[in-house]
Amino acid sequence: MAEPVPIAERSQAPTPEQVLDRLDFTVLRRLDGQLQGDYRSLIRGGGLDFTDLRDYQPQDDVRHIDWNVTARMNSPFVRQYVEDRDITAWFLLDRSASMAFGGDPSKAQMLTDTVVALARLLTVGGNRVGALLWNNKVQSVIEPRAGRDQVLLLAKAMLTQPVAAKAPTDLAELGRAALASIRRRSLVFVVSDFVSEPGWERPLALLAQRHEVVALRIVDPAEVELPNAGVMVMEDSETGEQLYVDTSDPAFRQRFAEAAERREETVQACARRAQLDLHSISTDDDLVRSIIQVAQARKQRRR
Repeated sequence: MAEPVPIAERSQAPTPEQVLDRLDFTVLRRLDGQLQGDYRSLIRGGGLDFTDLRDYQPQDDVRHIDWNVTARMNSPFVRQYVEDRDITAWFLLDRSASMAFGGDPSKAQMLTDTVVALARLLTVGGNRVGALLWNNKVQSVIEPRAGRDQVLLLAKAMLTQPVAAKAPTDLAELGRAALASIRRRSLVFVVSDFVSEPGWERPLALLAQRHEVVALRIVDPAEVELPNAGVMVMEDSETGEQLYVDTSDPAFRQRFAEAAERREETVQACARRAQLDLHSISTDDDLVRSIIQVAQARKQRRR
């Protein structure tokens, strides 16, 4: 389902170096020392090597069951893995029209900041990061590499205006593209607002069977509660249709809130079917706090 985007002037985009320098100062320095053991919880599980088989225990991840051995032995067995020293991380980046929603920062700007900060955290440890930039089709693929230059390459790609899709967003296609593109077991961040046609849960569930998937949902408070800003022009982010609305009308704001609630229920239901935890990052959140909360939530889930 498309959502309205206020028509607004956008300021000139910063350079990749400016984005990284700003995040180094405002986010990464503050994160240094705060994540501690939670840092490993955030990035754990990207690269795994098979080492042995053992009997299944109730607390084991069912995704590690070896069904061939289980069938032969008539008893469940799980594969044991050890982590590689180096992790390969992929960012699946939703650059559809609805991501332009918001002021300063917009959802697209928050996506850029989140990805650059996480990529910098990963590459500082010598890990490789890559990305699949998508807007109803794959618009570019950045193969995984390590180092600061790779983070700048990611930032440059995200600061480039995406090619317009002119069609409703279908995140199922993003999931299928990732399934076809990512071969080696990796840590996969899906970064999106999850405003999409239904049906995206199955491809992402299949992706989570092969990889460690972290779903980061970028949201904006105005998507849920429309501010009282009088008469304004709104534009459908995916069709380009424009209309005048009176945001001072309580009945209109109520209908808007009800539509947002229905959309939220749909997204949460799809996430449950995909067995994914959605970690929300709002445009008015402190990014440092958001990253720490994601790490802590993943640590708790593994207990």
